[in-house]
Amino acid sequence: MAETNPIELQKALKGAPYPADREKLVAVAKKNKAGNDMVEKISHLDQKSFESPADVQKAVFGTE
Repeated sequence: MAETNPIELQKALKGAPYPADREKLVAVAKKNKAGNDMVEKISHLDQKSFESPADVQKAVFGTE
């Protein structure tokens, strides 16, 4: 299983409109042909709504 990294996350969510809910981010990731691991990680985030790409990165990686 490939390790998730910030660059892959950025590629997966390229063009996502913010604010966005988790389901919209999953749809964008699939459209951008993100790997299954990345799609799964996004779809299982606890947070349901995101104001910016930084919010998503914080939820995925636990970083500020």
